[in-house]
Amino acid sequence: MTGRALAPAVTVVIATRDRRDSLLRSLARLAALPERPPLVVVDNASADGTPAAVRRRFPQVDLVELPANRGATARNVGVARSATRHVAFADDDSWWTPGSLTRAVAALDRHPRLAVVVARVELEPDGTVDAVSRKLALGRLGREPGLPGPRVLSFPACAAVVRRAAFAQVGGFSPLLFFGGEEQLLATDLAAAGWQLVYDDGVVVRHAPANPQLTPARWALQERNDVLVRWLRRPWPAALGATLRLARQALTDPAAAGAVAGLLWRLPAALRDRRPVPAALERQLRQAERPAAP
Repeated sequence: MTGRALAPAVTVVIATRDRRDSLLRSLARLAALPERPPLVVVDNASADGTPAAVRRRFPQVDLVELPANRGATARNVGVARSATRHVAFADDDSWWTPGSLTRAVAALDRHPRLAVVVARVELEPDGTVDAVSRKLALGRLGREPGLPGPRVLSFPACAAVVRRAAFAQVGGFSPLLFFGGEEQLLATDLAAAGWQLVYDDGVVVRHAPANPQLTPARWALQERNDVLVRWLRRPWPAALGATLRLARQALTDPAAAGAVAGLLWRLPAALRDRRPVPAALERQLRQAERPAAP
């Protein structure tokens, strides 16, 4: 099966904000892929000239300009614009390698209950494998016969090829989380709905983050959202325990204090949408979260 034959099967969706130069670099790589996937860029109200630059350099891109920053839910807009049965996400500093979309689409088409194929993330410039990919490759949840890799219950968005129907069924990315670790809730909801997620080491994404270090502000967003997901989908002890740990850290850590403030502001909405996962899935989530052996 050629890349040209698979082109209508997958659209690449990118959400961006004020990252013009890195976005243009990523688009150049994506536009050169042998699969020639349609490209959708959803701009989160950039102020650095991103939309004009995209229109000028890549007129074939379907560009959506949002009037305000919608965070990760900008990807939902991109998925709604796509006309293909699968969607591959990319960040404005990442790109898919040649042949990877072909491999992921083939897996999704072979397995009708497979919702997400998660790629190996290689970091620029030397191809070091990202820590999240190394963890997923451990295969703690086992591997079912016929699937291209071990089952997983999390993924980085830039490394995910998603079945569009499954994404739509669970509502896509949550506006409550906005940004930062937002993939965990989506992965949990897909699994709760009976969908499978797998890690495939043969599907590859390259990632060139401008600042590979986790900033305090980004850490606070991820911690806030991790605890929110526990309130949304996990048992009461898991939610309470995570909240208390973060609150203790907030006594001496300004970033943790900011995470707690954001958590408290969003907690009423999280409780209204609380739907604890089945016990079997909760056991799998705990298994996937166990620290790696030294």
